[in-house]
Amino acid sequence: MIESETTPPEWVVAPGLTPYPAALAEMAARAAAIRAGTARERVWLVEHPPTYTAGTSARRADLLDPRFPVFDAGRGGQWTYHGPGQRVAYVMLDLTRRHGMVPPRDLRGFVWGLEEWLIRAVARLGVTAERRAGRVGIWVVDAATGAEAKIGAIGVRVTRWVSWHGVALNVAPDLAHFAGIVPCGIAEHGVTSLAVLGAAAARTDAADAALRAAWQEIFC
Repeated sequence: MIESETTPPEWVVAPGLTPYPAALAEMAARAAAIRAGTARERVWLVEHPPTYTAGTSARRADLLDPRFPVFDAGRGGQWTYHGPGQRVAYVMLDLTRRHGMVPPRDLRGFVWGLEEWLIRAVARLGVTAERRAGRVGIWVVDAATGAEAKIGAIGVRVTRWVSWHGVALNVAPDLAHFAGIVPCGIAEHGVTSLAVLGAAAARTDAADAALRAAWQEIFC
């Protein structure tokens, strides 16, 4: 068996761009090993080449322009774009045990924890983000116009109480790439990024540091 329940997850930053099929295969293998007790939990930070992924609730009509490779993700949710400048964090945890503020065997509590993680991470970079009832993800509001835009997406899968997939934070991606889909099935609101909002440190390394610090507050 692997380390005790008090052992923190392995924290891994993948270099370069990780092809989406390779990420799916790696996550599935790691989740199975965590279930078997032969591998540590993992938080895996990656960037992907431009890619559209479909969750289990995705509507084909919401794929407007398949200009990039399209994959069925197997996670919850609808359509999502991944690409350079977006930090994707795949979270593989044994949810039969407590993780900080997240109780064991509590899927709602786990999703709340992921939301809170993103909210606290972007707050460290000078951005105020919020939840919205009935909408998935993390949102920011333009104080002058009241317009809302998504800065972070959440899509998870849980297999026999081991989580995989996770969150995606828009650091400085090409937002025009989102035009090929209706992101998360929500057409009436746009997407934004730390760079567009003028965050003091709209860089992937700064986002990684903020995510690592906020993780300690929520999951440890």
